Amino acid sequence: MKNVTSQIPKDGIAGLKENFSADAVSGFIVFLLALPLSLGIAKASEFPPLMGLLTAIIGGIIVSLFSGSQLTIKGPAAGLIVIIVGAVADFGGGEQGWHYALGAIVAAGIVQILFGVFKLGKLVDFFPLSAVHGMLAAIGLIIIFKQIPVLLNVNPILAKGKSPFELAASIPQFVMNLDRNGAIVGMLSFIIMMTWQKIPVNFLRKIPAALIVLCIAIPAEIFLDFKHTEPASALVKIGSLIDNIHVNVDFAGLAHKMVFIKYVVMFALVGSLESLLTVKAIDMQDPYKRKSNPNKDLIAVGIGNTLAGILGGLPMISEVARSSANVNNGAKTRWANFFHGFFILVFVVFAAPVIELIPNAALAAMLVSVGIKLAHPKEFIHIFQIGKGQLAIFLVTIFFTLYEDLLIGIAAGMLVKILIHIVNGAPISSFFKSNVTVSFHDDQYLVEVNKAAVFTNYMGLKAKLDAIPQGMHVTMDFSNTHLVDHSVMENLHHFEADYHAAGGTFTIIGFDEHILLSKHKLAARKKKQIVS
Repeated sequence: MKNVTSQIPKDGIAGLKENFSADAVSGFIVFLLALPLSLGIAKASEFPPLMGLLTAIIGGIIVSLFSGSQLTIKGPAAGLIVIIVGAVADFGGGEQGWHYALGAIVAAGIVQILFGVFKLGKLVDFFPLSAVHGMLAAIGLIIIFKQIPVLLNVNPILAKGKSPFELAASIPQFVMNLDRNGAIVGMLSFIIMMTWQKIPVNFLRKIPAALIVLCIAIPAEIFLDFKHTEPASALVKIGSLIDNIHVNVDFAGLAHKMVFIKYVVMFALVGSLESLLTVKAIDMQDPYKRKSNPNKDLIAVGIGNTLAGILGGLPMISEVARSSANVNNGAKTRWANFFHGFFILVFVVFAAPVIELIPNAALAAMLVSVGIKLAHPKEFIHIFQIGKGQLAIFLVTIFFTLYEDLLIGIAAGMLVKILIHIVNGAPISSFFKSNVTVSFHDDQYLVEVNKAAVFTNYMGLKAKLDAIPQGMHVTMDFSNTHLVDHSVMENLHHFEADYHAAGGTFTIIGFDEHILLSKHKLAARKKKQIVS
């Protein structure tokens, strides 16, 4: 078997020439997926639908040229819908809310650039994984609750201004007041989105489900005569891209200082976190085992967000579903992302009337399917298998995100994790400072960890590991460690895979006197003698 790492595709113009066919084909397939999703995300975010496409165009054509990762697709993300909707509402709603929210997006883009410049891409390792998964699951639930009335083509007034819990409680009311034609299109689209990948015909599964939805929903809309039988809210309206390309940002939202700061922090923090997690995930899928530069990628995304915010677009991230589709369809380099943006631009300029035939119920079906993937019952089962403590963190994060917002949710999850660590005997003095000793003898590195290895001090531990040259023999000893949490165990699992791939060996010892807090192989471990 050939070593794929010896055949790494070229970058830059040479890479374009070498991999034109593969990247253009993958970019085209991703474009078919990204077009309706970008429209749906913008509509759900209470931005003009055209601006979702603008963000995808910028993320593809511009950001791809200097991003730090080869295979990720940049564009609007369902995971930021919750924040965008909150920003628009808190800045006064409607067109004013959109313009003022753009100011926070531009400021957040600049913050992301600074994150990259000061090499803060490592901050992704600070957040406990159960809280991150809880945040994503909560986002999925909010998307589902908000899109159900759109899926059923219910009068928007029935859902306006309702909290996630109120929307969930109103589902029976939405069902009782559904519009027959819109609901038929919406439910048919939803069924396709949920079942297409399960059909037993391989070549059909390669066609994006979103494309199949459009191929059915648009003719259905024409047959049912939506333009004359349904309200204007039932169809997408985008207008002319050329007529709408101008400076749309308004920094008057700075007058509401605390609201402005809150959304700058949320856009920068959650957007950066989602982007970095995607970059990590896609690196693991890359057949050539290339390692992205997370700090360079943050700078690229920050520049993209600054430009998108100025022109009126949504914030972008490295989006995981589109990036995975990119890898699975044979993309070789960053040019696949470029082509995805290019094809969207061409379609918007030359086929806008076709886009305006798309029923909003079909877009809602796509978003509900995204929400279900984020909040799938398998996520709850997986977290429970890791440990009851992790499930508590996961559920607390979900509850407070639904009840308040993302920042409160993830802060609550982190607080619960810290309390669990205290109960399990972790010394408070070790929470934010790793106690690590590294020694070198006879071609062997020994990394000894004392006190505790937990999510709050993992960055210090990782800095020590990253300083060890590749291709060496490394042993990590936890004999003198009271507690090692799940986040550290999972991060070390990924580090071990990467280190082995680079030609070294990585061995963990010292758990003879520890007990697992669940049966999961990456569960937290604590010393036996501190069991009460």
